[in-house]
Amino acid sequence: MATLRERLSGAAFGAGWDLVSRLPESVARGLFNFGADIAWRRQGGGVRVLEGNLTRILGTDRGSASTADSPGPVADGTGAGRPKEEGAELRALSRAVMRSYARYYLETFRMQTIPDERIASGMHINFGQADLALEYMKNGRGVIFALPHMGDFELTGRWIIGYGAGSLTTVAERLKPEAVFQRFLDFRQGLGMEVLPTTGGQHPFGVMAQRLRAGKLVCIVADRDLSDTGVEVDFLGEKVLLPAGPASLAVQTGAALMPVSCWFEGEDEWGAHIYDEIPVPADGTRKEKAAAMTQAMAAAFEDAIREHPEDWHMLQKLFIRDLDPGRLARSRNRVVTSGNGNGNGAP
Repeated sequence: MATLRERLSGAAFGAGWDLVSRLPESVARGLFNFGADIAWRRQGGGVRVLEGNLTRILGTDRGSASTADSPGPVADGTGAGRPKEEGAELRALSRAVMRSYARYYLETFRMQTIPDERIASGMHINFGQADLALEYMKNGRGVIFALPHMGDFELTGRWIIGYGAGSLTTVAERLKPEAVFQRFLDFRQGLGMEVLPTTGGQHPFGVMAQRLRAGKLVCIVADRDLSDTGVEVDFLGEKVLLPAGPASLAVQTGAALMPVSCWFEGEDEWGAHIYDEIPVPADGTRKEKAAAMTQAMAAAFEDAIREHPEDWHMLQKLFIRDLDPGRLARSRNRVVTSGNGNGNGAP
């Protein structure tokens, strides 16, 4: 049973969601940008982690950072030892990311007010690859879209549903309070998405495998491991753990694994790119094949993030050297003893 605090939090969240959807778009956008700037200037834990992640991009791709209005001081722990101009570049990029992240939530709250026609006309995508994915599905072959936390991936999901997919299946981390999770669940289901919670229901991997064998579309946000059974891969010059779920599903079901990136175009349009299918290697065990495909997926994500770093919403620790050593050791021990490589990513 929900506590009083959880019930009040859920009620406040629902009221805020309804209010934002009724405000003029320009007013709502201004409020969300204002909130993003406040969070950025306060440099809380999430912003500091974000800037730590962004230093990896700046170290591998100079000149790709977005510019914003006068950046503030270098963040403690992320700019120490870096030249002043690099610290300013980092702060400018992190502010752009926080505004992009705020836009994601703004569009989530206002999704019901965005007409299908506006999404169709405002989506910039490589249509040839989208048509290829739909052709696979038409012929009974499932398709896996694996995405990083970039841009508005839910709006892109709504676009592909309207473009011809009809529906899709995805995974979502169960939030607290339950009322907030249910609100997001109802929202996504209203868009034509089947949402599988990571806990408290059927095992998502088995359900997704069933959908893929039926020639359906499965979308997995897969640039952060939530299962503690991830595959260690090279990413932005360092080691990270990424979920093996997308690759394992492709190996097990024969579905096409196609990475997808999303970003924002201007103030009212969107971009997406569907990468070439990652083929299943001819040789190796299932685990080895999944690991090789996960590395290829990481390479696609890396290219996408370098191209649009301002739209990568990674405010959680990702790189192995940033993770708690004890937790990491326990995770690796579970992988060895259980042999479970089917970790699933979730938005």
